Parts: sequence; C-alpha cells; structure tokens
Amino acid sequence: MLTPRIIGPVAVRGGEVVAGGEVRFAVLGPVRAWRGTGEVDLGGPQQRALLALLLVRAGEPVSLGEIVDVLWGADPPNTAVNVVHRHVGVLRRLLEPDLPVRSAGRWLVRSAGGYRLDADPDALDVLRFRVLSRQARQAAGADAGRAAALFAEALELWHGGCAAGIDADARAHPVFAAVEREFLATARDAADAGVRAGQVQRLLPALQEAAVRAPLDEPLQAGLVLALAAAGQQAEALAVFQRVRERLADELGIDPGAELAAAHATVLRRDTARSGAAAGPAEPVQRPRPAQLPVAPATFVGRRAELARALGLHAGAAAAATVVISAIGGMAGVGKTTLAVHWAHQVADQFADGQLYVNLRGFSPEADVMRPEQALRGFLDALGVAPQSVPTGLDAQAALYRSLLTGRRMLVLLDNARDVEQVRPLLPGAGGCLAIVTSRNTMPGLVAAEGAQVMTLDVWSAEQARDFLGRRLGAERVAAEPAAVEQIITLCAGLPLALAIVAARAATNPTFPLAATTKELREAHGSLEAFSADAGINVRATFSWSYRTLSPAAAQLFRLLGGHPGPDVGVAAAASLLGVPVRQVRPLLAELTAAHMLMQPSPGRYGFHELLGAYAAELAETVDVSSRAERRIVEYYLRAAFRADRLLRPQRGAPQFDPRPAVDDVIDEPFEDHGAALAWFTTERAVLIALIARTVRDGWDVEAQYLAWSLVTFLHRQGHWHDWVAVRRHALTATERRTDRAAQARAHRDLGHALCQVLDLDEARVQFTLSLAGFEGTDSRTEQGHVHRGLARTYLPGGQYADMVRHCELAGELYRADGNDNGYAKALNEAGVGYAYLGDYFTSLQNCTLALAIFELLGDRHGQAAALDSIGSAHHGLDDHQTAIGFFTRALHLCREVGDRHGEAETLTHLGDAWHAAAGGTAAREHWQAAEVILGELGHPGVDGVRAKLAVAGSPS
Repeated sequence: MLTPRIIGPVAVRGGEVVAGGEVRFAVLGPVRAWRGTGEVDLGGPQQRALLALLLVRAGEPVSLGEIVDVLWGADPPNTAVNVVHRHVGVLRRLLEPDLPVRSAGRWLVRSAGGYRLDADPDALDVLRFRVLSRQARQAAGADAGRAAALFAEALELWHGGCAAGIDADARAHPVFAAVEREFLATARDAADAGVRAGQVQRLLPALQEAAVRAPLDEPLQAGLVLALAAAGQQAEALAVFQRVRERLADELGIDPGAELAAAHATVLRRDTARSGAAAGPAEPVQRPRPAQLPVAPATFVGRRAELARALGLHAGAAAAATVVISAIGGMAGVGKTTLAVHWAHQVADQFADGQLYVNLRGFSPEADVMRPEQALRGFLDALGVAPQSVPTGLDAQAALYRSLLTGRRMLVLLDNARDVEQVRPLLPGAGGCLAIVTSRNTMPGLVAAEGAQVMTLDVWSAEQARDFLGRRLGAERVAAEPAAVEQIITLCAGLPLALAIVAARAATNPTFPLAATTKELREAHGSLEAFSADAGINVRATFSWSYRTLSPAAAQLFRLLGGHPGPDVGVAAAASLLGVPVRQVRPLLAELTAAHMLMQPSPGRYGFHELLGAYAAELAETVDVSSRAERRIVEYYLRAAFRADRLLRPQRGAPQFDPRPAVDDVIDEPFEDHGAALAWFTTERAVLIALIARTVRDGWDVEAQYLAWSLVTFLHRQGHWHDWVAVRRHALTATERRTDRAAQARAHRDLGHALCQVLDLDEARVQFTLSLAGFEGTDSRTEQGHVHRGLARTYLPGGQYADMVRHCELAGELYRADGNDNGYAKALNEAGVGYAYLGDYFTSLQNCTLALAIFELLGDRHGQAAALDSIGSAHHGLDDHQTAIGFFTRALHLCREVGDRHGEAETLTHLGDAWHAAAGGTAAREHWQAAEVILGELGHPGVDGVRAKLAVAGSPS
C-alpha cells in the first residue's frame, strides 16, 4: 500500500501542510474530496464514477456522450442525460453548499456541451502526479538523484488503483486505464533513475506495488529486480525473477525477454549497486535502440575454430566491415544461422547502437524472396523512421539507411541471402559497423567488390556431433549406448539440422532406447539419403521420419500450412485452414512445435524454417487436394479484415463487388474493440499483402478486390503508404480483367488516393481522370464525389488552394445530391480548410461548423476531430484565440480517444500556436513540446517546424 500524498483534510504544497476552506480531490485510489478540514460524502458509486471521470480529465470538457458511456456503457436508459445533470447538481452542492441555485459554481462548470472540472495541481492528486513525473523526466538526464526523489514523491501520491471503489465496468473504461498506464510508465522510469542514482529504498514500495499490478510487464519487473539488488536484497531480486519467469512460461509459453534476462544476469554478477551508483549522469532518454537478434542458441557445440576466426575478423583497428558465412555446395541445415547468431551475441556489447536482423528468405519454398526494399523498410522502421517518411525507390531508401548508420556502431545480421544484388543495398556505408551475411552461396561478387571475408562451414565432425547429443540427451544416456550413438551420427552425416531433429525425438521419449531411434532412421528409405556427390546432403528422410511420428490431424495441418502465404500464421487462421474449431487446432500446433516441425516466433504465431516449409508444400502437392483449404484460408482473412475495418471505420459504406461463393468451416476472428482490430491488422499485414498478390496471380479477382478494400483504412491511418500503393495496383490488375466499368473506375480512384500519400501527384491526377471517365454517364454521384475530393488533395501541397476548394465543392454537391451525409460533411470540412488557407475565415467557419454538426449526428469521431480542429484554426486566423483553444482542446481529446497520433500532434501544435498568440508563456511551450515528442516518434517531417517554434519562443522565464 502506497502512502497518499493527500490525506484527510490537509494537502501538501512545496513541503508545507496547508489547511483551510479550500476544496481538494483525490482519484489515485478511492475517489475522495475534502472541503476545508472535513471530508465530503460523495454519495453512491455512480456519482463517484462521474466525479472520477471529471477528475482524471480535469481542465478538459467532458461530453455528455462520454459521461453516459462511462456510467452505463452500451445500454444507457432513456433518462441518462437527466440523471447526469442531477448528479452534477448534487456534486456542486456538496462541494459548494452556499452556491446559489442555478449558479455556475467554482469547480464544476458547463463546457462545450458537457462539463469540466477546474482544479490545479495543489488541489488534485492526479495533476500533482503528472507535474512531478514530468519534472522527474526532465531531470533524469542531468541529475538522476533529483529525478529519483521526484519520482518517489509522484508515486507516493498513489494509494490504490485509479478511481478504486467505483463500479468495475466504469473503472474498466479506457480513460481510467490510461491513468493506470501512467503509473506503470512512471514506475519504470523511477526504477531506472533510482538504480543509476543509488537511491532505491524510498522507491521500492511503489515498484513492488506496480509489479503486482502488471506481473507480465517485463521492463517493469526488470527494474524491480535491479532496484532490489541495488538495495542489497539480492535474494529477493532473484526470487522476483524466478516468479516472473514461471508466470511467463505458464501463461504465455515464453522465456524472459532480453531486458529481464539482462537484469537477472546483472544480479548474478552482484554489480548492480556498484554500476548503478557509479554510473553518473545518464544520457538524455532516446528511442529504444534496436535489439533484433534472435535468441542465442541454447546448445552451441563445436565450431571453435570458426568462432575464433570470426571473432578475429573485427578485432583491432583493421576490423572487417562485411563478413560472409557460406556453406559448402550451398548446403542447407549445416548451422550457418546458429553460428552467426551465437557470434553476434558474443560481440553485441561492442556495438552500442544496437543490432539489426532480417531473414532474407533467399531459398524460400515459394518465389517470395524478400526484396531489398522490404528489408530496408523494416530496418528504417527499427531506426525510428516513420512509414510515411520512407522515400520511394530502392536507391533513396538505401541512401537514407546508410546515412542513419553513419557515425553509429551497429551490428547487422543478414540471414539466408540469395545473391549479391539482394545484400548490397543492406550493407552499411561507413566503418564502425559489422555486417554478417549468411547464404548458401559463396557470393564472389561481394568478396571482389566489398572485400568481404569468406568463411565456409563443413558438417560436424563425429566428436562435435557426439558432444551435441551428449548435451541434448544427457551424458549418461549417450555413454550407455555408444554403438547406437555412432550409427545416429553416421546416418545423419554430421548435419546439425538432422541431428537436432533426431535428438528432439529421442529427448521426448526418454524411456526409448537409442537403438530404436537408429532402427527407425534406417527404415526411412534405408538411410537419410546421406550423401549425393552433386546435391550434397539430403534431409528429406529426416523430415519424413519426424513427419511420420505426427498424429494424422497434425500431419494434415503440417501439409496445409505449406500453402499458407505469409511468414507466420495465427491460431484462428490455422483452424480455418484445417476447417476445425480453435480448440482442436491448438493441440496440433503444440504437437508440431514440440516435434520441431514448426517454430513459435512469438505467442500465438507459428512459422516454418524454410526447408520444412518447402517439405510441407511438397507433401501438400502430392498428398492433399487442398483447393478447399485454400478457399477457407482466403475466406478467413477476408472476413476478419472486413470486420476489423468496420471497427476502424464504422461509417464506411459496404464494398460494391460481385458476391463471393459461400465457404463453410471458417473461424470468425473475435475483435473486442478498435484496439484489437488495429492489433490484428498490424500482426497480419505481411500475410494480407502477400495474400492479395497471390489471389491476383491465381485469378481470384473478386477476393483480391475485397481484401484490398478492407486494408485501405489501416494502411492509410498507420502510414504504410507504399504498401497501400502496391495493394491498389494489385486491385486494379484484378479489376481490369473484368468487364465491370464502374469497378474499374473505383480502382483507378483508389489508386489515385494512395498515390497522393506518396506525393506522386502527377500519376494520381492521371488515375483520378481515368476514374472520372469511367463514371461518366452513370448516376454514381458518391463515387464521383470521392474522385473530386482526391483531386482536391493533389492541389494542396502545391498551394493551389482555389483549385482545391473548387473540387471539394463539386464533391459536396455530388454527395448532397446522393444523400451521402458523411461524404458531404467531409467535403464541407476540406473546403473549409481550403478557404482558411485563402484567408476567408468566415466562410471556413460556416463550412466546418456545419460539417461538425453532421459528424456529431452520425457519431463519426474522426470527422468530429477534424472539423473541431478546422474550426479552431479559423478562429485562430480571426485572432479569437481563446475560442480557438476551446475547439482545439475538444479536438485533442477526440484524437486521443480514437488513437490518431498524427492528428493529436497537429492539434497540439495548433494549441501551442493559439496559446502563444493569446498569452505566450509556458502553456504554448508545453503543447509544442508534447507535439514535438509525438512527431519525433513518428519520424514526421513536421517536427522541424515545431522545433523552430520552440527555438523562437526560447526558454521559459
């Protein structure tokens, strides 16, 4: 239990106890209020919940709709609004008993169609907590000791969960969950500052309570482990690690991540207190450095000579910049990746700026070798470049990548490369970095042009293979059957992959004699087809032997997964592929994983090593007639993507494509809310894009159109604009094979919208023009309205605002004639933006105010946020800055509610502008600084403009 900062009838200000007749509030724990020296009885749970909502949103207007949502959820009574008004009236009288009837009051006031609670940090614990947390983070870089003290003061304000005691359904609302996340984030930062400063005793109670609330938060648990060790409680620190490790294994089926494992290792070295106390001032907080290396192999044997040579390649001043690991004859399964990953982990601490890793899929079972552009986008994302800031074209992307690596010490592991052309754009351009490349080819071009060092791997010697089996199966078991061990080594021909599969089989059956394993290996076509003078070692027999130990259902799933389009697959997709319920597919996935026929790269995701994937695909061609399975997996992704899109954009109209054939036995993916839908799209993006390409390739044109349609909202809002363009080109190809002129016109229009986002404005106009031609002579007014809004966007970057307004107004007329209120509101608002750019603020206000009213009637929160921001901009242009601040504040709340981070940053910038014009001072800087943080995290070029504003404003006086 944490000690509250505000207790009973007193408050603390600047270290002094203050009493008197003022009203004070607490929400970091039970919802409480004091008037003078006495605590106020706040009434029933619903009234307390209303006050709690207003407290955590103090200083901001809270709409009636949100209040109703918190108090009643999805099923409010018809009298809900009246009940809210009564609760507010009662709370006003409790807080201000002498308040005249119908007076506005000091604390609870009407604002923007709802209510606002006005309080300052001295009167409200959550505001005090935020002030102290912000001050602590600002101090963390220069003075870890002061930061630790401020963090402790902030955390001591908590005495329970946020709004404890109100109804559980109300407390589950995101607005309270967000405050809980603030507590956890502050606890994580506090642990870091406390350990660096050697000041952890005061922080420990809060850290321990935070760890109880978030038992699977690995960074938080790592911070607690280090803090306990720094306090001299090594035994408790190790006990915490053990409890978390067991819980991760039991609930998620995973091992501790790198940060928690590193904390454990630090405690074991017993140097936490020393390194923390002596560390001195830390560097300013940066974006997390990439740490993408796969988990180090649990059993690494042999390769001593190769590892020694590898370690020597980058030692000293003449360090090699590029290293290629190659296998003899392009042999698969010899352990190239194992050695590379082990080597990389051995030297990772020498590369302070992190590690990048990618599997280039150079020898994938399908023709889906990763293009350099795809790999570069992943690297640029890891280096902090937002998707919308990635340039078009391989050369430009590679140049940006090399520029970002200049001056850094970075380790880059390029695994399973096909050829020099695939690798070359991914190599660092300057010294200080180490690139490790694994491939089945020797890549002489890389050696000749880039001076790469070559290392070739042979199969294991008998001694190395014996050492490996002893570590995996136990020395006693191996020593007990030396003849069987020698036969296994001979039959596997020293191939590490084959030996690993055989060892896994033997380990899962510890009571079976190893002679039985040898017998089964010989019965698989009499051998492992061990050597072929031309083709090298063939592991098909090893795979087939392991495959034949599977249950019939698991074997069928293994074969069908060979035809899955993406790099990995989720549980519901696997169930749909097989046509069974999820509860039936989970044991099959576990069986395949235990047999090392599948990998589990993350919880709930399963994938193949490429050789096993090729084997599975080969079996699918010869054993299964899998067209029904293919139809099911496509239908699964179609349905899930459609439902997820509905949650991201509920007002969107239905797609206008030909009907699809009915498909049975497909799992419906459950999405609880907007966040779950967004998370699903994020996880499945690579699969969906690959699936669209496949459906177009196979002539499934209707399915391709549906998939492309469902992806648009996600790709647009998340800034994956290059993917959006690629998807839209696929959809256009599918549409052009059909005779539907209107569908072709829509495809041209949609491609135009995507091209606008990558600023290919000339081709965008061409596509929009083709779209208008396709709609000519039809009554598709809404479709034509979409096209004119697209054309309007092509004029905005060049400052052609009159043309922008003209097309927006044409769009509005078309929407209105078609009865499309949502489209009409968007056209009105966008025309209003154009008028504001032209300096006609009164017309802008008329347009945007009407748009806002329509969006509110439709319940379109994205539209409301856009219109509120536009109205605020118009008032700002008219020098009515206080009114502008009110509208911007409402827009900011909606942006945060719907998760629009770029919109949030834009509105924060506008709020800073308005505060600067109205009063100057710290308010403007605080909003600009908040905008700068978000734009910096997004890698958005607009951050430069915000930084310029901050530079001109100077430091606060």
